[in-house]
Amino acid sequence: MNLVTIKGATKRTRKPRISMVDEFQKLIQHLEEPFRTMALVCVCFGLRISECLALKWGDVDWLNSRLRVERGIVCQQVDDVKTAESQKSLHVDSEMLEALKLWKQTSQFPGPDDWMFASPYSIGRLPWSYDQVWRMYHKAAVKAGLDGLSTHSLRHSYRSWLDAVGTPIAVQQKLMRHSDIRTTMNVYGDVVTDEMAVASGRVTRLALNGL
Repeated sequence: MNLVTIKGATKRTRKPRISMVDEFQKLIQHLEEPFRTMALVCVCFGLRISECLALKWGDVDWLNSRLRVERGIVCQQVDDVKTAESQKSLHVDSEMLEALKLWKQTSQFPGPDDWMFASPYSIGRLPWSYDQVWRMYHKAAVKAGLDGLSTHSLRHSYRSWLDAVGTPIAVQQKLMRHSDIRTTMNVYGDVVTDEMAVASGRVTRLALNGL
């Protein structure tokens, strides 16, 4: 991915590659845990990798099937999410909820204040770093015969899959957590709670089953 540095930040010079459903299925076959579940979380909720890594188990409302997105982490520094609109409570489809439960039962750090993707190298004090995740994704993509995939590809893929399952653009905007609908339309691809839940479930089934 081409990057340019601007005042200490990075800016993409081209849009990340979108993963087709069959390509995603190939990718996750080469990902071990917790990186497989990370990929599912990113593609099923459209999370930025900084938001995914900053999730804690206490952010999951198991009873009401909701996931709170409240923070991000960049260079292992916890901060607020990118925009006020990004801070949302998202619907969790039943199949995704089961996938999260399975990972929680496996994790060494399952407490409500623990990072969902806590790194064993930091004894759970921090989540896995972006660099570590990127290396794992790149390695899996090479094994799967896929070129140009990045962690941000999963967020763009989420937008594309929402479109593919016929999700209205206003619902897509809410699910992508964009404050401006033009961002949804121009950057991420060529409202009712029930509609959001239906769209979320359809994308989850694509990610988990390819259906």
